[in-house]
Amino acid sequence: MSSSDRIRHIASLDEFNSLLSSTRYVVADFYADWCGPCKAIAPHFQQFAAASSIDGFLAFAKINVDKAPTVAQKYGVAAMPTFLFFKDGKQVGVNGAAMIQGANLPSLKLAVEKMSRLAKEKADAAAAESA
Repeated sequence: MSSSDRIRHIASLDEFNSLLSSTRYVVADFYADWCGPCKAIAPHFQQFAAASSIDGFLAFAKINVDKAPTVAQKYGVAAMPTFLFFKDGKQVGVNGAAMIQGANLPSLKLAVEKMSRLAKEKADAAAAESA
């Protein structure tokens, strides 16, 4: 499976809500095709998705603000890129930040590492319960 297959490309608010309800943790990248910093950080986001996605526990989503404006409006996204984090369908802060605006790779890496650690703990606990 290629790294781009691990990213859910969201086209509507219903699709995003479905992802939030089916996955414990979600990292969302709000971007635009015309945004230079978005293009610069996109390969890193793909690498994080390839390395950290866990079905049902950690998903990575990309939302094009021009193609899915209702999703961006719902979460007050005004700058691109903006990264938001969700747990059990609700937006949460990670490492003291409610969101990461701009192509801030060190902050994004720390946030993804924390979300990945939490998701892995939950996935391991679920696996142990069902064994």
